[in-house]
Amino acid sequence: MTKELFQHKIPKLERLLKVFENGEIKTRNLCVSPDWYREDHTFEERNELYIKLATEYSVEVIQKCLTNRSFLQQDISTEDIDAIIFISSTGISTPSIDARVMNILPFSNELVRIPLWGLGCAGGAAGISRASDYCKAHPKAKVLVVCVELCSLTFQKDDYSKSNLVGTSLFADGAACALVCGDDVELEQNVPIPYIKGSGSKWMPDSEDVMGWDVKNSGLHVVFSKSIPVIISKWLGPFIHEFLNKYDVLPEQIVNFVAHPGGKKVLQAYEETMNLTTEHTDVSREILQKNGNMSSPTVLYVLEQFMLNEKRADTLGLLVALGPGFSGEVVLLEWRE
Repeated sequence: MTKELFQHKIPKLERLLKVFENGEIKTRNLCVSPDWYREDHTFEERNELYIKLATEYSVEVIQKCLTNRSFLQQDISTEDIDAIIFISSTGISTPSIDARVMNILPFSNELVRIPLWGLGCAGGAAGISRASDYCKAHPKAKVLVVCVELCSLTFQKDDYSKSNLVGTSLFADGAACALVCGDDVELEQNVPIPYIKGSGSKWMPDSEDVMGWDVKNSGLHVVFSKSIPVIISKWLGPFIHEFLNKYDVLPEQIVNFVAHPGGKKVLQAYEETMNLTTEHTDVSREILQKNGNMSSPTVLYVLEQFMLNEKRADTLGLLVALGPGFSGEVVLLEWRE
C-alpha cells in the first residue's frame, strides 16, 4: 500500500522502503481498511472517526480490564471507580473521550476525570505515574488508566517526508486499560502483581523537534527525528541511574525491564546505555513485532505480559517510556503477593 501511494513521488523509494523490513514489525492492527488510504480525508473527517472509534475501544478495554480473570478473582464494577485518566495524542475531543464513555458505561457521576493529551509514546507510563500520585492522596481510590491511539488516522498520503515514511513503517493502532489502586484497597488477586514504589519524570530543554506533531490543515503530520537512538544513549542512562539511586536500587537488581518499544533501534539503545542483554528486552521486542508501535498503549501491553509471566514476589521491575517534549517517564515496580 505504501509503495502504491508513494510511487513516482519519493526519490529512491525502493531503497527507503527497506525501513519496513529493517524495523522487523511483522503484524499491526489498523482501524480502517486499506481502501481508506486511497481517498482524501479532511482533518474533520479524520477526527470524527477518531472520536467514534476511540470511544468504542475505550469501552471495550475498560470492560476487559475490570473482568480480567488472569489477575482478579472477582469483577469490579465501573460504579466503584473513583477516577479515570484518559490518554491519547492522535485525535482531539472536547469533551474528552472519557466523558463520552461515561454515557455508555455506568460510572458514578462523581467520577474524577483526568484527560492527558500530547504525551505520545510516554503517555502510558505517565498515566501509571499520575494514577499512583492520585492514590497516594486517596489511598482508598480505584483509578483507571485508559490509553487509545489511532495512529493510522493520522497518515498523510501527500506528505513525502522521510519522517512520514518512517512513521508509516512503525506506528499502529491500539488501546489498553490498567487498574491502579490505593494501598487501602483490598483486592482478591490470582497472582503476584506489581506495587508502585516510585516514579520520576525527565524533560530535555529545547527538544520540541525530536518527536511530535506538526498540525496543518490536512491534519497531524508526524515529527520523528533520526537522532532519537543517539539521544537515548546519551540522555537516558544518567536519568535512570539518578532515579534508581533515590531508592537505593542498583541496575542489576531490575529483573523485569518493562520498556516501551519505540522501535528496533530504540530497544538497542536501551540495551547499550543500561548494559542490558537482549533477554531483558525480549518481551518489548515481541510486542513491537506483533503490534507495531501503538504509542501510549504499547507499554501497557508490555506490562501485561510481565504480569502474566512473573509469578515471584519481591521481584523488582522498571517501567520506562519516552515521548514528545523530549521527555521520559519511569516507574519503579515491585511484585508482591
